[in-house]
Amino acid sequence: MSIALLSKVTFYGLMSDKEKVLEDLQDMGCIHVVPLGKNSGHAETAGLSQTTRNALTFLLSCPEKRHQILNPTNFHAASVEGRALEIKERIQPLQNERDFLLRRIGELCPWGYFTSPPPEVLGELKLWLYIVPHYQMKELQGSGVVWKEINRDNRFRYVVIVASQKPTSTPGEYVPMEDVSLSDLESRLEEVEVELEDLQAARVALTRWLTLFIRTVNQLENQEARVNAAQQTFDSAPIFAVQGWTKLSNGQNLQSYAQRTGLALTVEEPGPEDEPPTLLENPEPVAGGQDLVSFYMMPSYRLWDPSSIVFFSFAVFFAMILSDAGYGALLGVILIGYWARMGHTETGCRMRRLFAVLVAASVVWGVLTGSFFGVSPPKGSILASLKLFDIQDATTMMIFSILIGAVHITIATLGTAWTHRGKRQAVASIGWTAIIVGGCALWLSSQDLVPEVFADVSPWIMGVGMFCVLLFSGSKSNLPWRLVDGVLALAGVTRAFGDVLSYLRLFALGLASASLALAFNDLAQQISESVAGFGTFLALLILLLGHGINLVLGIMSGVVHGLRLNYIEFFNWGVPEEGTVFRAFAKKEGTTWSP
Repeated sequence: MSIALLSKVTFYGLMSDKEKVLEDLQDMGCIHVVPLGKNSGHAETAGLSQTTRNALTFLLSCPEKRHQILNPTNFHAASVEGRALEIKERIQPLQNERDFLLRRIGELCPWGYFTSPPPEVLGELKLWLYIVPHYQMKELQGSGVVWKEINRDNRFRYVVIVASQKPTSTPGEYVPMEDVSLSDLESRLEEVEVELEDLQAARVALTRWLTLFIRTVNQLENQEARVNAAQQTFDSAPIFAVQGWTKLSNGQNLQSYAQRTGLALTVEEPGPEDEPPTLLENPEPVAGGQDLVSFYMMPSYRLWDPSSIVFFSFAVFFAMILSDAGYGALLGVILIGYWARMGHTETGCRMRRLFAVLVAASVVWGVLTGSFFGVSPPKGSILASLKLFDIQDATTMMIFSILIGAVHITIATLGTAWTHRGKRQAVASIGWTAIIVGGCALWLSSQDLVPEVFADVSPWIMGVGMFCVLLFSGSKSNLPWRLVDGVLALAGVTRAFGDVLSYLRLFALGLASASLALAFNDLAQQISESVAGFGTFLALLILLLGHGINLVLGIMSGVVHGLRLNYIEFFNWGVPEEGTVFRAFAKKEGTTWSP
């Protein structure tokens, strides 16, 4: 786990070569271009329009796609875009109309097929449709209005009231009656369905051009990126300069390119005033951690990369909250079903490895706690011998959760100390580590969980830590002002122990998940024993619904709180500064989907 070391490179060349140089740099795709000069900035370009993006998104979202045509002879991007947008504009109002017709037909169906009589037939009288609950029929019978029951179901009666004005005291719900009959509505619905089917078929037919269309879109986006990069350069005829950040390992290739093309190139290390972007580099097995980190914030270039720590800690937290080997195994089966589909993209490959670790951690922790869909393994079995933790043992699980929190935050403070090695802030971070470690040791000694010697040593460890925080938290050279900063920093002691106690949610949520699983099992067993015959079916239904709901809640809690402990508590102590994401100036190629 590391943040890639970068160097600042600046190319100098003739204005006549500027476009070619930008094309070459885009082909190499290893530079993060930064603004340089008075004319820098993001310009409005005529690259990829929003309508083109909308057309592409519309075709990509089509659930059915045709065999791809790769011969561009008969391909016209403008025609595909125009036809796709035309279909999209026609589909939306038709879908809205279909929804209205279905709702209206459902409302009129109980009254059957009839046509509203012309005004001269009823004179001043009109027909009013009402849905009346069974228990309110006595009110209708005593209302004195003329009515006729047309239909009924297990809850309502559907009646027609004949009156010159809309009744005001009639029970039930009034249903507006339009001039269009039920048969007319059904005929129109059929027309709409046929038209929608034809439009969807035309949409599917257009998907045969998706690969070529995406290539065209990529070309437009690449052109747009070059125009934007051209606005970031410094131009002073006849010379231009383009500057950016690149990995140190790319320096030799860029030097060779500059020599081949006759460009001048300067390579500099980041200075104190520079703010380089951050490029995370992690081994493939744990690369999913950098996606978790960048989802919330990108660490500053001069900090450390917490990706691996977040990767494994999130897996542990998720497993402790789920707290069931059966749930973990079920998630594993689902992951196997999506495994091949997730392998089509680099991000998908990273995510499926992360999910695999989550599944493995959930199964292992479930085995260690002896929970399989809320059922404990039989005594004397191999699985029972592997049970090391009792999720119902509140005291032990609380201690375990707090120790995990102390270790997690201690890693964060040590990471900060490593980042600031050689500076005062490193000593202050080590001081915070001592405070947390000493406080936990003192607490454990009070619980008779560690030797008595810790009761005597722990206050000294905490005292040394507070002394380090007091003297080395401030950046000022003047001692009195540094002491003021130190006193203000020491006010965070309560926050430190509060953050450690925040990890108690691991125990609480894990206990809630395990308790719900047990409750659904007990309820299913009681129903099965008390209801003859049909009770088995009801018990299975309770198990499916109950464990399904519990699994969903466990996943939500595991993701939300597992990430929260990393993003809030851990980042608060280990990643105090946010950086800029490294975005390579590179060509966009290939497709965004798999045929």
